[in-house]
Amino acid sequence: MKTGCAEQLTFWKIGKQEVTADFQGGEIVTDAGLLPIRNFERRLDILSGLARRWPDPRSQKLVTYQAEQVLTQLVYQILAGYADSNDANSLRHDALFKTLLDLPAGQRERHLASGSTLARFHYAYTRREHEKPVEERPAFFEQRQARLDRVQLLNDYLVELFVRTRRETPSYVIIDLDPTDDPTHGQQLLTGFHGYYGQYQYFPLLLFDGESGFPLGAWLRPGTVHASCGAVQALEEVVKALRKAWPEVMILVRGDCGLAVPEMYQYCEENGLFYALGYASNEVLKRRTARHLETVRLAAKVWGQSIQHFEVLEDYEAGSWPHPRRVLVKLEANDRGTNRRFVVTNLSGDPQGLYRGFYVQRGNVPERPIDQWKNDLEGDRLSSHGFTANAMRLGLSTLAYAIMVLFREAMAEEVPELAKAEVGTIRQRLLKVGARVTTSARRIWFHFSASWPTRELFVRVCHALDRFVATLMPVRRVGSLVAVAALK
Repeated sequence: MKTGCAEQLTFWKIGKQEVTADFQGGEIVTDAGLLPIRNFERRLDILSGLARRWPDPRSQKLVTYQAEQVLTQLVYQILAGYADSNDANSLRHDALFKTLLDLPAGQRERHLASGSTLARFHYAYTRREHEKPVEERPAFFEQRQARLDRVQLLNDYLVELFVRTRRETPSYVIIDLDPTDDPTHGQQLLTGFHGYYGQYQYFPLLLFDGESGFPLGAWLRPGTVHASCGAVQALEEVVKALRKAWPEVMILVRGDCGLAVPEMYQYCEENGLFYALGYASNEVLKRRTARHLETVRLAAKVWGQSIQHFEVLEDYEAGSWPHPRRVLVKLEANDRGTNRRFVVTNLSGDPQGLYRGFYVQRGNVPERPIDQWKNDLEGDRLSSHGFTANAMRLGLSTLAYAIMVLFREAMAEEVPELAKAEVGTIRQRLLKVGARVTTSARRIWFHFSASWPTRELFVRVCHALDRFVATLMPVRRVGSLVAVAALK
């Protein structure tokens, strides 16, 4: 109910006190926890480094929003939970996002990019020669090439970022490849009905570092391709970049049965890679393991508990293989029946140790990162009409996840409760923090509540990020510990 004052609202009474609201709070933002993330990312030169190489066919004389500003707005919208371009329309006046985009005092009255501006940016759109028919526009081919170059650049940049943020040279790198289904509900180009998943979809291929979960590649693919489509080429690009940086590094490859194709085995064997790939069952493998499976079934029945047994076939040779390969076999029986799993590998050693200690660790990577990438960062929200525009959206969501992986790495020693937290938990505990914004000639102040229960956590996070950056490069004095200074 409105009171006599047009700028006040009275809701109910608690005893003699009225619950009243007014609109005199000044500028208030809801995502102030992004400040230390932005400070961290700026000092690692992540988005600015990407922007310096970004293909941008727009006429720079007519550009209002520079590529770095648009990239920053897109990535931080994703981190804050505003994944759709249209979400920008409600953030155009947000004082926090203006600060994240480094708008100086003279430009802070300017609105941020709208949803339509961001959508055009996904398409590398330029208004040059727009009055001509499409077939007569030379700029059209620049746009098309820019879109393709952006997809390649994003994937190259992920590996480069991984390499330059390692604090020491690794002795080995595990590359996890995993296709994931991405349901589509509109008129997106190159979607299709996939019989196995029973839906219209895209079928992206993602690559991760198996130890840290850092994304090494994100390739959008049409919805009906085979799971292995383009996997060898994507793997080859990552391997070349890693060996260029670390010539002696040992590289291991993991994947599910959709990636177990002759081209993958051949590439790994010819290039000195160790691999463990899930392998689909067939009648030959069933016959060769039937006796062992029956033994396991009887043992489970006698003991009344689940039994697992591991075997290895050293001489299995499929019809399309030029020579025999090693196949690990897991045989399991319990009160729900029996189960057989197969893994083809060129790793030697105990089959149980290889299966449990190496192959099934895919449950942590890539399945856990993909879950967070989809559910917390909405990486599968590919709602543009154009395929290359959606490929760019996929890449930027993956880059946003990479920033969060680096953030968690920085938390490992000083803030362990966040080092293993999911992205959604970090957003809830740290990023979604309200603050009142005031400005002076020399400062932009973000005033947090004195009763905020996670104040100590916020300060610890800022110190941990500072120390992590210091281990990678000389600390930049500009912007260092801005958030901590505001809290002291």
